[in-house]
Amino acid sequence: MNNFFTNINDEAAPYSSGPKKVGYVLKRYPRFSETFVVNEILAHEAAGVAIEVFALRPNTDTHFQHAIADVRAPITHIRYGGIKAESLWSKLDKFAQEFPEKSNLLHLAAGYPAIEVFQALLLAKEIRDRGIEHLHAHFGTTAAGVARLASLLTDVPYTFTAHAKDIFHEYVDEEMLGRKIADAAAVITVSDFNVSDLSERFPQSSNKIRRIYNGLPVERYPYSVPANRVPKIVAVGRLVEKKGFSDLIDACALLVKSGVHFECDIIGGGDLNESLHAQIQQLGLADCVSLTGPLPQQEVHKAVCEAAVCAAPCITATTGDRDGLPTVLLESMALGTPCVSTAVTGIPEIIRHEETGLLIPEREPAKLAVAIQRLLEDEPLGTRLSKAARELFEGNFSIDTNTAHMRETFAQCQPRQPRQPLAEVG
Repeated sequence: MNNFFTNINDEAAPYSSGPKKVGYVLKRYPRFSETFVVNEILAHEAAGVAIEVFALRPNTDTHFQHAIADVRAPITHIRYGGIKAESLWSKLDKFAQEFPEKSNLLHLAAGYPAIEVFQALLLAKEIRDRGIEHLHAHFGTTAAGVARLASLLTDVPYTFTAHAKDIFHEYVDEEMLGRKIADAAAVITVSDFNVSDLSERFPQSSNKIRRIYNGLPVERYPYSVPANRVPKIVAVGRLVEKKGFSDLIDACALLVKSGVHFECDIIGGGDLNESLHAQIQQLGLADCVSLTGPLPQQEVHKAVCEAAVCAAPCITATTGDRDGLPTVLLESMALGTPCVSTAVTGIPEIIRHEETGLLIPEREPAKLAVAIQRLLEDEPLGTRLSKAARELFEGNFSIDTNTAHMRETFAQCQPRQPRQPLAEVG
């Protein structure tokens, strides 16, 4: 693709022009598991962009990462609960009176849940009142849907980042996702795999789909050579099917049978906590495999730094859901912990077999056990892989560089051309 949406890895041009105030539309904020959103907002703010966050649902998390305290962006919670039909009709009437040239565009909301139409109307007013010049949403589901409709109502361009579950899960409405992509000024996604997949599914919009990797603040991830570390395996993520932690537990059982001495900490919480705990008990692994629950980011980093192996045995779930690029792999590569993972979606773009880590097929506990044992017992191998992984990280996953690419994308997104009202079409 020879246009400005082509994938790029070169140094970003200085951000000299573009929207000075960007609205981030998120389903929930902050989310304990979505550190990439916080890192992104902080990097934009450091570059001088004013960010305002619009959250569409109440936050249900009980733990928050410490970096949240550094974010300056104000948060506006768009009304969600207790909406009655008369409230929606009243809001529609008021919007039509204030912006008569847009009143007939609401046919573009066909198929939307009523609550999202209501929220888009509220968001549209906030955009106009606050001088928001660009909208960016994370995930191609609710947030992108509300941002799309608010954009159509205000002519403020919008973009969104597509990740994994929002484009791969069986519940994804292809027609609705296609509308969101078609009306977006640009679509960012987190891997070359995703670019290819979305371009194949939506060829008419392929020229606006680009890859910008999630980034991390390089200076906060000091590299250390993985020498003389205790034989510990660390895995981090939500306890859901696509993370493949059941395969990791089976692999640990095989390691025990082979006489390998180790400890394995699985960090995170989720729906599979009980079933994974039962699996550990059934296999007699309670002495060496632990479910620690979720931990603050500093403690996760400490656990990763101390481990000899980071395991991310991701799989394609029965629902079609799968990971994009697990943040824990980037963090481990940055910190110097050798990684083993699976050839799922974009993971082979960062875990290159025998170069920056070890890669195995998904749902293969026996091969996972062999790869882990190699890294536990072959220190020179782990050191070689970790050095190459750190080099790849520095060259491709700097949050400053990658968010600069995002801002250049924002800068090239022109205000949308007003559509004709429905009554005037044809």
